[in-house]
Amino acid sequence: MNGTFNNPPDIAPQVAEQAVSWLVEMQGGALSPRRQQAWEHWLDAHSEHQRAWDHIQRVNQRLRGLHSPLAHAALNAPKSSTRRQALKLLLLVGAGSAVTYGLRQQLPITPLLADYSSPVGQRRTVKLHDGSQIQLNTASAVDVTFDAQQRLIRLLEGEMQLTVADDPRPLHVVTAHGLLQPQGARFNVRQLRDHTQLAVFAGQVKLSPVAHSGGALVVEARQQVSFTAKAWNATHALDAGSGAWVDGMLVAAHMRLGDFLAELGRYRRGQLNCDPKVANLLISGTYPIDDTERVLDVLPLSLPVRVRRFTRYWVTVESNV
Repeated sequence: MNGTFNNPPDIAPQVAEQAVSWLVEMQGGALSPRRQQAWEHWLDAHSEHQRAWDHIQRVNQRLRGLHSPLAHAALNAPKSSTRRQALKLLLLVGAGSAVTYGLRQQLPITPLLADYSSPVGQRRTVKLHDGSQIQLNTASAVDVTFDAQQRLIRLLEGEMQLTVADDPRPLHVVTAHGLLQPQGARFNVRQLRDHTQLAVFAGQVKLSPVAHSGGALVVEARQQVSFTAKAWNATHALDAGSGAWVDGMLVAAHMRLGDFLAELGRYRRGQLNCDPKVANLLISGTYPIDDTERVLDVLPLSLPVRVRRFTRYWVTVESNV
């Protein structure tokens, strides 16, 4: 691994216990209004509480893709105490405890222990040893391995934009669905559950899906493509908003409101819902992803919708008719 292994800041054991207790309680059913208010008070009381809550939510989501006794216990234990202990262990392991580096190679929770990561609603720029630059979008994580023969970047989750520096060693970028081999390139790559999206701004990138038996696809500058583990779709010209997140913007060009809110929801904590009655309304414009509340406030000015805030973490956009 990269010699500059970068863990997230430590989370105190008592705070981890509190976060896990809240999650286990929520998994048991909807909170009463009194308990909902108590949770929000706890969450807002300290930045470490917010950091722990963000992290335990990410742990819980990733457990569903793991096949290990620890993950099984966290998800399926019949007693809440067993589940709480498993979740607490995963939270602390992913939060930068002293044993993290050794466990990194033993437990299948690599995204939690990434070399570089960004929390929900934040972006991060990382300068690598070879001069290349990674820009991480919200809730993203990468591992970086450089040696004498090659440079390797694994996109573990989320989205990044990479500007490749000149270096005699080949650079490989790996996602869950394929291998990317850039040449003098600047490109954006986003990993979703069932496919990866690639947009090339400069240079070219050779794409090889992991389970594709044929040749590779060379994606040229000003092109983008989506691919699965077995195949790729037809390439096409860059969308107007490709990579706009680097500048803090979300660009919509006749986008469905449901799709727009799903994108906007990536940049905020909690749940952002869209009433099916208004999901097919079309929206266009350029919107700041660093101020999602402002974006929600202006929606009713251009669309026949209203924004209902049950709490700051549970928001629904619905028809105003």
